[in-house]
Amino acid sequence: MRPHRHRIRRIRRSPVLLAPLAAGVAAGAAALLLAGCGTAGELRSHGPTPTATGPIRLWPDLPPVTAPPYDYGEIDTLVIPEVRVPKGGVRALDPIEVIRAEAKANPSAYTGPDGEPLPLILTRLDACKRGKDALRDGADGAAPKPGDCPVLAPYYIDLTGDGREELITGVRVGSQLTEVRVYMSGAKKDLSVLTRIMSTSDQLVSVDVAGRDIILRSVSAGIPGYEYRTAWSWDAQHQAMLPTRDEIVEVKSPSSKPVPGASITASASAAGSGGGTGTGPGSGDGTGDGGAEDSRP
Repeated sequence: MRPHRHRIRRIRRSPVLLAPLAAGVAAGAAALLLAGCGTAGELRSHGPTPTATGPIRLWPDLPPVTAPPYDYGEIDTLVIPEVRVPKGGVRALDPIEVIRAEAKANPSAYTGPDGEPLPLILTRLDACKRGKDALRDGADGAAPKPGDCPVLAPYYIDLTGDGREELITGVRVGSQLTEVRVYMSGAKKDLSVLTRIMSTSDQLVSVDVAGRDIILRSVSAGIPGYEYRTAWSWDAQHQAMLPTRDEIVEVKSPSSKPVPGASITASASAAGSGGGTGTGPGSGDGTGDGGAEDSRP
């Protein structure tokens, strides 16, 4: 049996009806073209398009560099001796003792340009310990004066992306410089080994964390209204934090800063009590009231 086919009925349109319709469409289109001049959405000229130019290499005949440039020590790391990271991670460490161990292992690390010697740094670290003991024992009269302890409140942030927090510390050296340090556990695949993966100092205006980058803002030298901004990022190849971006920018209003002693995550919160400016598991030279949530002022 042959398959059934549907017959298509063709409709013949009358030319008498199509002619007026076509004329109407043409008239409407002409009217739109005439009325569209000067209306919203029309194409407007912004002048001639500038000619695209590629990069121009200057002095292509410069000889190749044979001597390495001056080594500023950006990728220098240091295993901190006499410090073992417990199972609780870097939060279980005393930042003051970490800095003391680093200062003993590397005496030049905390010697400022104003000639502040290492023994004075160690003496000021003793003031930090006395302050912690005084707060613990409730002996307010024995607490050191504000500013005696050079160690700033610590932060605990995952900067390497391995799921473990790093310890970020700041130490005031002299009257102007601030030393910034980052320590990580897990060097040589041993979680008990503590390694310093970032070390720098400057006359800092602020320190911020954006993603996994540490952003340092410092005063500019002889450029009014501008400041230096350096971004330090984790480099897996060198197993260190490197200054990946350095720029001079116009001074703007300061950004909000995280609460000291807090862990910055997608849902950050601080628990416990500490001796830092804020409350949290960190240690520092301020006083904490315990139990405050991590928030940005």
